[in-house]
Amino acid sequence: MRYDVARERLSHLPTPLPPPRADIEAHVLRRGAVPESVRRSLAGPVREAAALVLLYPDATGEAHIVLMVRPDDDHAHAGQVALPGGKREDGDDYPVGTALREASEEIGLDATAAGVTVLGRLDVVDVRVSGFLMVPVVAVAERQPRFVADPREVAALLSVPVRHFLPDAPVELVEEERDGWGLRYGAYAVPGYRVWGATGRALSQLGALLGVE
Repeated sequence: MRYDVARERLSHLPTPLPPPRADIEAHVLRRGAVPESVRRSLAGPVREAAALVLLYPDATGEAHIVLMVRPDDDHAHAGQVALPGGKREDGDDYPVGTALREASEEIGLDATAAGVTVLGRLDVVDVRVSGFLMVPVVAVAERQPRFVADPREVAALLSVPVRHFLPDAPVELVEEERDGWGLRYGAYAVPGYRVWGATGRALSQLGALLGVE
């Protein structure tokens, strides 16, 4: 998808937003013992978080989105593909300020240099397994940003064409054990990785918006 087309389709976000794909949602097949970290998250107060859904043109004018791979020692989301983002901090202009601050810290985004414009937000995503309700903030950059990953929080950076998340994009149905639980979920395949969970849900809704002509 061309960047100018994607930007135009996101310029006026509708109310209500179109829902994510049904086949991207996770379903519990077999319940195991709840890990202590998850038990604490579910029992504790819900915290606010934000993530940046940033679109930008590549050298040919195709629309891309930046994703990151969490390090293997990130116990809650180890090795998973995620949007730049994190928890709300005191003084943040939430959610936009939180999303931009986290993107600056995690992937070195210079919003001014890249010409970033915030267009709106997607539906809140429940990530209560790690204690958060996440607001995906949609933004576009006039030019391809220069990213510098923080190795403490990012194992790899991915620049993925948004066509991977359009309504007709293939979704892989995955069944696996995670923390003793049997899960079935839909995942987008990008080279070498699967995009699923909260990130997959947010990008599915983004794809629904981009698919409306």
